[in-house]
Amino acid sequence: MKVVDVRFGHHRASDTVIGFDDPTPSLSWRVQDAPAGWHPTQARIEVTDRSGIARVHEIDDADGVHVPWPATPLASLEHVTVRIGVSDTDGAWSAWSDPVTVECGLLNKTDWHAVPITPVPSVGREDPAPVLIRRFTVGPEAQDARLTITAGGILIAYIDGQRVGHDELAPGWTEYDKRITASTHDVTDMLTPGEHEIAIVLGNGWWRGNLTWAMRTNVYGDDLWLLADLRWTDADGAHVLGTDETWTWRASNILANDLYQGQDTDTRRPLLGNPDDEQTVRVLPMPEARIVPQTAPSARIIDELPAREIITTPSGRTIIDFGQNATGWVRLTVRGGKAGDTVTLRHAEVLEHGELGVRPLRNAKAVDTFILDGSPEQVLEPQLTQHGFRYVEIQGVTELALEDATLRVLSADMDRLARFDCSDPQVNRLFLNAVWSTIGNFITIPTDCPQRDERLGWTGDIAVYAPTATRLMDCGGFLASWLTDVESDRGDNGGIPVVVPQVLDGPQLTCGWGDATVLVPWAIYETTGDTRILADNIAMMDAFIDGVEELTDGTHIWAGGFQFGDWLDPTAPPDNPGGSKADPDVVATAYFAHSTRLVARAHEALNDREGARRYARLADEIARAFRDEYVTAGGRVLSDCASVYAMAIVWDLLEPGRQFTGAADRLADIVRTTAFRVSTGFLGTPLVCPALAKSGHMDLAMRLLLERGCPSWLYPVTMGATTVWERWDSMLPNGDINPGEMTSFNHYALGAIAGWLISGVAGLSIIEPGYRAVGFTPQPTGDLSHATASQTTPYGTIDTAWRLENDTMSATITLPAGVTAEVTLPDGTHATVGHGTHTWTVPFTRPEHHVATIRDLIDDKPLFDELRDALRQCGNPMYAGDDADVVFAGNAKAYLDDPIGELPTVASARGYCPMPDLIVSAADEFMTEHHL
Repeated sequence: MKVVDVRFGHHRASDTVIGFDDPTPSLSWRVQDAPAGWHPTQARIEVTDRSGIARVHEIDDADGVHVPWPATPLASLEHVTVRIGVSDTDGAWSAWSDPVTVECGLLNKTDWHAVPITPVPSVGREDPAPVLIRRFTVGPEAQDARLTITAGGILIAYIDGQRVGHDELAPGWTEYDKRITASTHDVTDMLTPGEHEIAIVLGNGWWRGNLTWAMRTNVYGDDLWLLADLRWTDADGAHVLGTDETWTWRASNILANDLYQGQDTDTRRPLLGNPDDEQTVRVLPMPEARIVPQTAPSARIIDELPAREIITTPSGRTIIDFGQNATGWVRLTVRGGKAGDTVTLRHAEVLEHGELGVRPLRNAKAVDTFILDGSPEQVLEPQLTQHGFRYVEIQGVTELALEDATLRVLSADMDRLARFDCSDPQVNRLFLNAVWSTIGNFITIPTDCPQRDERLGWTGDIAVYAPTATRLMDCGGFLASWLTDVESDRGDNGGIPVVVPQVLDGPQLTCGWGDATVLVPWAIYETTGDTRILADNIAMMDAFIDGVEELTDGTHIWAGGFQFGDWLDPTAPPDNPGGSKADPDVVATAYFAHSTRLVARAHEALNDREGARRYARLADEIARAFRDEYVTAGGRVLSDCASVYAMAIVWDLLEPGRQFTGAADRLADIVRTTAFRVSTGFLGTPLVCPALAKSGHMDLAMRLLLERGCPSWLYPVTMGATTVWERWDSMLPNGDINPGEMTSFNHYALGAIAGWLISGVAGLSIIEPGYRAVGFTPQPTGDLSHATASQTTPYGTIDTAWRLENDTMSATITLPAGVTAEVTLPDGTHATVGHGTHTWTVPFTRPEHHVATIRDLIDDKPLFDELRDALRQCGNPMYAGDDADVVFAGNAKAYLDDPIGELPTVASARGYCPMPDLIVSAADEFMTEHHL
């Protein structure tokens, strides 16, 4: 038995963490090879300081998930080494963990031995990127060399032409007016005895590059600036070299750079500029914003994808297909180019009728250009931009081979936590699409899309997606960093901006988007078990709920005012994405009740009983007001669409009994009469399948999931999608890009279904935060033959699997130490199990469909598919095309309880259509063939 994977805060397990942001880091670990029945009771935490003095702290909290720091708070650049041991109820202690080291960054602005500097004369936004320079001497035996660095703009640091670290687009995007982050690098190995040069390239980035569709520039300032603090100790003593007036600058070979537009580079010139062209700098005042150690994982190149195909388009252009829509840039090798020749790369997510589909980029050019230096072989790669793309058009290269191009994938440096597999390859691809959309939109903030003139931190998108994102990726620290800026932008009434950092309108109380104040912290807590996330955000969570309650003037009904509503409902017109079926007041009040309930649970987790009682009582009152205002005794919900029923069911807003049953049955019928096409937008989509499953309609949930027609989750997969689309029909079946101005092929919001693939299809749900207790409830319907899931948790990895063979179902779960599972199987078997592997084999009977009514016919998928084909071929124009099933289901809306003998009448819309005899004849023939 051994303690392994010791973690500080939300950093990944590592031998050394440098530049930590908190003087009291929480500690997490897991126990490996624990015996059956083992349960931790105590922990020993050994903390050894730089001088070698070790102190052992014994604590009763041996759970190993975000245990509070037991030692003295750390100071800036102070490091300690930690080892951990645990004991069980018998008093037996484990071996010590391997030692791990944590070192804080510069925790306070006053700790910096540097001042910001900027080039003289000023370098304009469209001028070549500047390189800030300082030469220095290092004596023998350099030790503990640390470079702490940040900028107004984005930066790349070099020492003697060798790149420092692997960070991209540093220091990332935060609310620069209030918080700027800095990273610390260990550069000891680079400081050999002798002369050295530090050179730092500055790019426009978010600081003064284009932002939003309005193409705003210089949002945070007119001048780029650098703040760098280099410290080391050698045989001559301690040294500090900070940015000041002794630095110089020169122009790089990057002629222009912008995150939206791309980068222009003249490779005939040195990347770090000509030493003969150096000029002076001037000192700027320290920013008023806080300067703090970086908390989010750095953006880095996390993968490289080879080119899959070279395409010659109908117009004769050359395009490379990388086979995967991703975020980053291309590394291109060019052979035989002449000095002065220009190579141009244009990026896009899709092809439209064989040509590069650039219209969805709007004002973002997404073009990189390189002027060649004439070398026999050149490797071209931008550094101060990023693109969202699958395809790149290459101009200026005469001989191009697949091995010449690589897509360098950029994302926050996070571990993937979840894997899913089932018997349907397209469902597996759907899951991967959600993973890739998370990767592509989690770079320095959670963005809506990574390619067009937007790429903003939309609060509504992450509000609905956070529960899935935190299962798929180890993104707790990433989202916690963003929440710091959300809190800083909070208005007096508890509202927040619709995008953070705030580059559009100011804070406002908006349903779904504003609920990010509650839903995102709760999602992090639920998957990590870190109560500090709640403690850091509870004031913001309270303020939002209190602000909405004040807005309701005591009615508890959130009505009126601007709302996005169930954004991108598939029936909304392309030019009106907010035109949903769901009444915005119903949606807002439902969200209000749900978020209030979560705030009550947050107070309970923080041991604030009074706060928990207060918000639990308020949540009950909101739910009651919701029922009184919007729900009939029989369960009909105002606006009568899938989203409002799903919200009411999943969030327990209905009275048990007749009201719940009526709403559940109505939701099921809505799903049937839309022929299992998705009919929900951003806010309702994550809830429909869970609502169906919760109310006893798992078969319909699976039909909805597995539908291929448009709109559906699998329709984009059938169209070749490798990420989640913004619209259900971002590309139309005929290959046209959706005509709406707002169209993206990499938006994660509708990918929230990936969370349900784990919890609903594979059957692995969270019962207690941090996965301390989980549920394993496989509910096979016969549509899939097997499903497996692997979920990395703070305690280790949970693996689940179920498989149908003949008339049995086998189910297996493997749990790490510290986790218990409540198991419920289809035959009624219940069990509570601890760590280890557990397997069951139980009877499984595939449901039989007795077709007595129109509803029964729709529920029988093979029969319903055959009816669709029969009607499509009957010759009546009403049923022409691929959506004959949708037309029939719509006609059947009021007649689901009619006996099956009424099929010809129902199919012909009671005769109120042209040429009804064709339909009646086809329906009669269908009934005869199937003995109905």
